[in-house]
Amino acid sequence: MATGNTDDALDILQDAMMKLVQKYAKRTPEEWGPLFHTILQSRIRDYYRKNRVRNRFRFWFGGGGEEDPVDPIQSLPDPFDRGPDRELDSMRGMDRLAEAVRELPLRQQQAFMLRALEGLDVADTARTMRCSEGSVKTHYSRAIHVLREKLSDYNE
Repeated sequence: MATGNTDDALDILQDAMMKLVQKYAKRTPEEWGPLFHTILQSRIRDYYRKNRVRNRFRFWFGGGGEEDPVDPIQSLPDPFDRGPDRELDSMRGMDRLAEAVRELPLRQQQAFMLRALEGLDVADTARTMRCSEGSVKTHYSRAIHVLREKLSDYNE
């Protein structure tokens, strides 16, 4: 969700995992989770910075290139046999959520992603974000309120 592109997200994830193994392999397993999320958030911030610079140059050189070809795996039928209307509603809902999350300030995005999607508790989220537990609670609460307001008309 943070990148809007599966390939970029997987690259960032792999890079974060490699950095964790290279730099922190001797740490205790209890420390790995918060360390990994800290590294991951740092890589996501680096991704945003690089894209900001790349987009400046793309503008000057005439756009971002051609669209990716259709992935044949993505065109396979759904094994859960959901109808197209339900699938479309689900995809629209996730797109709306992703867009709403992207519009949040960065710290609120981080708090929401770590708490709601990664399932970290307040203490681990605070260590990952390098802030106090109170700040995590504030950022998460604000993110939830904004997301509820933006998605209030979505009925599922």
